[in-house]
Amino acid sequence: MDFDPSTPPKKHNVFLPIILSFVLVLGIWLGYFLSKRINRNSVTNESYHGATTDKINSLLDYIEYQYVDTINKKDLVEKTVTSMLQSLDPHSSYIAASEFEAVNEPLEGNFDGIGVEFNIIKDTIRVITPIEGGPSEKIGIRAGDKLVKVEGKNVAGVKITNKEVFEKLRGKSGTVVKVTILRHGFAKPIEFKITRDAIPLYSLDASYMINSTIGYIKISKFAATTYQEYLKAFNALSKQGMKKLILDLRGNPGGYLNAAVDISDEFLSNGLQIVYTQGKANPKKTYKATEHGSFENNPLVILIDEGSASASEIVAGAVQDNDRGTIIGRRSFGKGLVQDQLQLPDGSAIRLTIARYYTPTGRCIQKPYSDDKDQYYNEEYDRYSNGELLNKDSIKLDKTKQYKTPEGKTVYGGGGIMPDVFVPIDTAKTNSFLNKVFYAGAINTFAFEYADKNRDKLKTYASAKEYIDKYDINQLILDEFYNYCSKQNLTLGNISKDKTNEALKPYLKAFIGRDVFDKDAYYPIINQKDKCILKAIEVLSK
Repeated sequence: MDFDPSTPPKKHNVFLPIILSFVLVLGIWLGYFLSKRINRNSVTNESYHGATTDKINSLLDYIEYQYVDTINKKDLVEKTVTSMLQSLDPHSSYIAASEFEAVNEPLEGNFDGIGVEFNIIKDTIRVITPIEGGPSEKIGIRAGDKLVKVEGKNVAGVKITNKEVFEKLRGKSGTVVKVTILRHGFAKPIEFKITRDAIPLYSLDASYMINSTIGYIKISKFAATTYQEYLKAFNALSKQGMKKLILDLRGNPGGYLNAAVDISDEFLSNGLQIVYTQGKANPKKTYKATEHGSFENNPLVILIDEGSASASEIVAGAVQDNDRGTIIGRRSFGKGLVQDQLQLPDGSAIRLTIARYYTPTGRCIQKPYSDDKDQYYNEEYDRYSNGELLNKDSIKLDKTKQYKTPEGKTVYGGGGIMPDVFVPIDTAKTNSFLNKVFYAGAINTFAFEYADKNRDKLKTYASAKEYIDKYDINQLILDEFYNYCSKQNLTLGNISKDKTNEALKPYLKAFIGRDVFDKDAYYPIINQKDKCILKAIEVLSK
């Protein structure tokens, strides 16, 4: 596989390799190589590796028998392997057998469970929305339901964690779990028996028409199902008259290389280079566009920021280096390393960096790294402190790594993708009161409870679009929110209430809409005043 576990991790993101033919051969060869080392059936392996292997085994045995306290040798081995891989580069890593399924799940495209999006609010599991077509929706679970018992055991008011909820609600397809819920407007608890099933995990967050000709698609990660999700969204928008596209890859930490290649292929003419990979044991492999692209000549904008990494940078780099579209936003993360995942006999796995990838002009966008991994991952915060996120002139580009696109545009390697059009971070969102309420989860919780109490009224809007067009956050709702915040010791202080109201209204409307109409009423509202999207509309309108 050409695997791309990006940084930093998001939510419950997981990674499972899509194995390409040359990597399958590599994996088989590695497994054989490791077995030869372990069994020591080869004189060459014995002479070359024996001393090092004996040293490690002797040291582990010595620690196990002589250390002052009793230790778990298995844990010590895992810590040793983890430390060894971490010393190589920031992206080589070890996955314990107990964590393998959870780590690899989201990019696989599905999991087995009951099919609900939930949040733990006031120590109670609250259903945000049942997943469309899933077993919970089919049996009648609704947004706003409170799960108070699972298999007869209380799960409310017991300080339950997300991990514990997953353990209780997930399970093999076909198995049954009994849940007890409390529902607004019902005096007594309701019991449901839910048969678990395969639940899809989506990597495409939103797709809608911004105006009569401009479509918008947001991809949150590059998973096994991303390309098919993209095609479905693209075809739907095309039927609505889309002639121009905004592809939003902001905050997208990456995923599978071949998913990024497939998406890039949609925008590039047959034969144009997308990316190539090369490593010590992996000869140069070039990926080129095919004749299957369906959006090769129409106006295109790609949005990136400091959270866009890896596979996101492959797409942005391919488009930029081929002079195919306009990249808007801020400098991307800067991950140009490719990992191969090798599963070990005990169910654990390692991800080893086996190659670097290069954009069509030949640049590697991997940013520098050292033994200080914290410094590597915190570099995003350094960008804020040194002014880069606010001012293009504060960006430090490596002038020794300049490259030219076919049309003569200068692009840079060695530290992410620099956008064609820079848009600074929105300082309106750094209002200290808004920061506090976001950090405390106050907007999410208030919006959920407000939507729950007023669900019947909000459902009078026939669609998300009607809600977006007609619903208004009035002063009564704002006052109710401020009263809610004051009970949480969250106050405005000396901050202007009028300015806060203007910044707050879209978020309240979006979160309330999401709790009733899911993502269809979230992104179209949040994006209305988004500076990157407004700039993209401006560029596409010229």
